[in-house]
Amino acid sequence: MKLYNYFRSGTSFRVRIALNLKGLDYDYVSVHLAKGEQHGAAYRAISPDGLVPVLDVQGQPDEALLSQSMAIIEYLDETHPEPPLLPRDPLGRARVRALAQTIACEIHPINNLRILKYLAAPLGLDEAQRTAWYNHWVMEGLRAYERRLQDLAEERARRGLPPSVYSYGDHPTLADCCLVPQIVNGRRFGLEYEGIPLTLAVYERCMQLDAFQRAHPSRCPDAE
Repeated sequence: MKLYNYFRSGTSFRVRIALNLKGLDYDYVSVHLAKGEQHGAAYRAISPDGLVPVLDVQGQPDEALLSQSMAIIEYLDETHPEPPLLPRDPLGRARVRALAQTIACEIHPINNLRILKYLAAPLGLDEAQRTAWYNHWVMEGLRAYERRLQDLAEERARRGLPPSVYSYGDHPTLADCCLVPQIVNGRRFGLEYEGIPLTLAVYERCMQLDAFQRAHPSRCPDAE
């Protein structure tokens, strides 16, 4: 498999984590977003929308170019089911997807690189204003994530179960694949996380695992 990605891309980071958790080997292909490589004709032939990541699964049982990180991760989970990134039961899957989509749908789309560039030009926001925008929407989403974790913790306590080790249960899930890159990227923007202790505890536990450490942007071949 080949993964077309960028070291600072949070969506690429998600897929790297999932591949590592599954123990899957892949070739790292850098698409430098800051240099505009995603707009070139060669990459547009691979990714019509000019986005990362793209997973090339040619040579696998299926042969395709897969886009959109959430779709890629669920594909990996269905084709390589161990260890699972989604619970077996429908309720558990819905809850993990809700946590993951709090990051992937409510935070990331309004804070990624192309949005921040649009805020700069043509809208004319300066760096401080763009950072304020970024920090506001990240914390809005992470506070919602924290409330979800609190609700799940209370439910487990009522059922006499110990607290979850990760976002949902005792094993990393799709939710953790989304959460960790968001925390890492926020710190790059100087975001000080306050009032989300459960969320940060999950992040710290994830970062003790080799699969998350190896996926970190600082460990990527194109890291600057």
